Amino acid sequence: MASLYSHKEANIRKTWLLFTGFLITVIGFGWVLSQVYNNPEILYIFAGFSMITSLVSYWYSDKIVLAMARATPVDMKSNPELYRMVENLAMTAGLPMPKVYTVPERALNAFATGRNPEHSVIAVTEGALQALNRTELEGVLAHELSHIGNRDMLVGTVAVILVGFISLISDMFLRQMVWGGMRRDNDRSGGPIYIVLAIVVSVLAPISATLMQLAISRRRESLADTSGALLTRYPEGLASALEKIGKDMTPMRVANNTTSHLWIDDPFTGQARTSWFHRLFMTHPPIEERIKALRDLKI
Repeated sequence: MASLYSHKEANIRKTWLLFTGFLITVIGFGWVLSQVYNNPEILYIFAGFSMITSLVSYWYSDKIVLAMARATPVDMKSNPELYRMVENLAMTAGLPMPKVYTVPERALNAFATGRNPEHSVIAVTEGALQALNRTELEGVLAHELSHIGNRDMLVGTVAVILVGFISLISDMFLRQMVWGGMRRDNDRSGGPIYIVLAIVVSVLAPISATLMQLAISRRRESLADTSGALLTRYPEGLASALEKIGKDMTPMRVANNTTSHLWIDDPFTGQARTSWFHRLFMTHPPIEERIKALRDLKI
């Protein structure tokens, strides 16, 4: 039990360290551009715009994601077994009952979203409902409830928005440089050193931000695996479910790069991702490592 809690706390610390690095990247990028244009207001605009877009996206994230997944709601009448299973796990976890949805996909997968535990959603594909037994499905649902309990929606949504914001500003700055739109008066623009620095940062910042976002996603998945196993007291249920999910090569029609980090496993199946370079750009830890970690847990 002690090792379980220490593993959870270590993942939380590492996630927030990565997230802090994320915010430093955004602020640093804004500072460099403010020096280039000799305008401190750019830094304030960076901070304000990123906060506003993060809040707006976080507030409506569940509706956007559900629409993209073509999910349909489930209640006690339409699917009493699934509804009761989620209800019992939510009570055990001390969480409000989330809304339950199904996704019309044959692939085995599930996700959680929502701005907070009081406005949370769990969605499961129809393929998962058909292929997983009760203990496996409980493991998957416990994993998704752990995302809700760990407030992963906040971290994930803000990270996605910050990556998009950095990429947009980088692209705008580089296009302006190419087309000669930036004023070349060094006395008013901060000097050539800052211009060169801004070009370098514009190229590297989106890559760094994306890598940090993916690292955060992988940390939160590992934490949800551990928390879910603690919730059910049966790690083998989720481990067995992940084995079936990992072997399933059914493509998902609703797979999307923007939301791929939300699913319990990467929705882009059939792609070899074993090299160190591929691992850098994975939204999830390798499923074999997740299964081994679950089976090594001592509860």
